Amino acid sequence: MKGEVNAYAVASRSLEKAEKFAAECGFEKAYGSYEEMLADPAVDLVYIAVPHSHHYETTMACLNAGKHVLCEKAFAVNEKQAREMTDLARSRGLLLTEAIWTRYQPARRMIDDLITGGAIGTPQVVSANLDYNITDKERLVRPELAGGALLDVGVYVLNFASMVMGNDISRIVASCVKYETGVDAKDNIFIEYKNGGMASLYASMTDDANRTGCISGPKGYIEVSNINNPQEIRLYEQDGNGSRLLKKMPVPEQINGYEYEVRAALAAIEAGQTECADMPHEETLEIMRQMDECRRQFGLVYPGE
Repeated sequence: MKGEVNAYAVASRSLEKAEKFAAECGFEKAYGSYEEMLADPAVDLVYIAVPHSHHYETTMACLNAGKHVLCEKAFAVNEKQAREMTDLARSRGLLLTEAIWTRYQPARRMIDDLITGGAIGTPQVVSANLDYNITDKERLVRPELAGGALLDVGVYVLNFASMVMGNDISRIVASCVKYETGVDAKDNIFIEYKNGGMASLYASMTDDANRTGCISGPKGYIEVSNINNPQEIRLYEQDGNGSRLLKKMPVPEQINGYEYEVRAALAAIEAGQTECADMPHEETLEIMRQMDECRRQFGLVYPGE
């Protein structure tokens, strides 16, 4: 594995589906069960993309089989699961990192550089929305699969705010409109920070919006188009006559956007690390705590919790 990543094997509960995916995407092997794949000594790093409800058990199985893991967001159903997962990774000396791609992409560094360079002054307010009409996806509407807007798209707006404002939070106020199955369909989240800053966040799985993030400071503001996968960053100056566009910053072209998290995972493995600097375990646990608090206020408990 040194220095490169190969698309070696794919596993599914259906061998037919695994073989179809392998043929379409260029994987060498296809397995009809996760256990078969984990028994293959040639597998080093497993990317987990099962429904949220199965992240915990699948990750634990991979770690116990001696495999490094890149686990999709939301990392787990709740903080308790996430903590057990990260504790096991550290005890086994294996990499475990959350595949929240916005933490690894170049856009994050571009935004950080603008802020640390004083382009807008100290950020005071963050707003962000992420909305898709995706109720046709079965996993999102079923409580037993830990469905709902929060764990699927709300996790992005929370990460967007966290990357800018940090996590020194004084309070979270959250509300939702529920889907007919009982999961959250639309979420409104307000965060107040101890330094006086605030974030206003919205996520939905029933409608579409502009998916824009805005970071405001005393000297101006930054707009980010599509916070789920930023395409352009715009810097505005504020004066007595309104705002003036100072700079447009397109992000680098991507292979598919996932390459950055995979490269980060590879580098961490080669360095003998159990977490990635871009998304350390404590950041993952913090976001899980925030989502737990939102769901507490929603009155949403998943089966088995």
